Amino acid sequence: MTSANPHRPIRGGAAPAAHATLPARGGVGLKPEHFRHILDTRPDIGFFEVHAENYMVAGGPFHHYLERIRADTPLSIHGVGLSIGGEGPLDEAHLDRLAALLARYRPESFSEHLAWSSHGGAFLNDLLPAPYHAGTLARVCAHIDRVQERLGRRMLLENPATYVEFEASTMAETDFISEVVGRTGCGLLLDVNNAYVACVNHGRDARAYLRALPLTAVGEIHLAGHAHDVDAAGAPLLIDSHGAPVAEAVWDLYAYAITLAGPQPTLIERDNDLPAFPVLAAEARQAEIVMARQAALEAA
Repeated sequence: MTSANPHRPIRGGAAPAAHATLPARGGVGLKPEHFRHILDTRPDIGFFEVHAENYMVAGGPFHHYLERIRADTPLSIHGVGLSIGGEGPLDEAHLDRLAALLARYRPESFSEHLAWSSHGGAFLNDLLPAPYHAGTLARVCAHIDRVQERLGRRMLLENPATYVEFEASTMAETDFISEVVGRTGCGLLLDVNNAYVACVNHGRDARAYLRALPLTAVGEIHLAGHAHDVDAAGAPLLIDSHGAPVAEAVWDLYAYAITLAGPQPTLIERDNDLPAFPVLAAEARQAEIVMARQAALEAA
């Protein structure tokens, strides 16, 4: 397994330009329903995050509000449409739009998913898994190299929530991610809810999963809620729904992750059944409490 080096130059090109980093605080996904409340109250939030694809137009109300909110708050931009794990080449027009968006807002962080969402020119509104073997590894690394080259910056790659595994896989997911990080110099967006969901679904130890990841490369953490279901055999199945508060089991796993990786910028993701903004802000503060407790233990 290749060790991660977060400052390794991009293969075949210059090292990505230096960028400011997000503060090790709690952040919240920025939603249109909360624009006015945020501007009226100026809440003490560590950072906001937006989905890149919602802002790939020249103007309009989303940009009107984001420009005002971004003026005094750190920003993370999270992509959902690059199809990093796809078999085909990257959509260069999409990458150009992404580059323009990042140049406009200069976010402290940019991230994408270890997944694919397009094939044969068709875009699928989902984040789909890929088998972990040498062919996928080469393709994902080539795609990340191209993204970092085009954007001139390091990207973070998010570990997926998965519901199936492939017989064709020859690598563990943690080994695959470690190889990608080591080969490309990208960072890791550690989604703790995804780790919990996938480990429950596949009958694995979530703490062991975290320990096997290249945690020195973590640049941001995501927390979200999940839904409970059952599979065709009647076994428990967790769904990464982003439609509920962060579960206690995920908070516990997050606390363990902080003991391993140290305090990290931590986003509360909520995309469905959106509550009032203070509810999300309270979860962001809870993440800060967890980080503060760990810092106090380390200082004692």
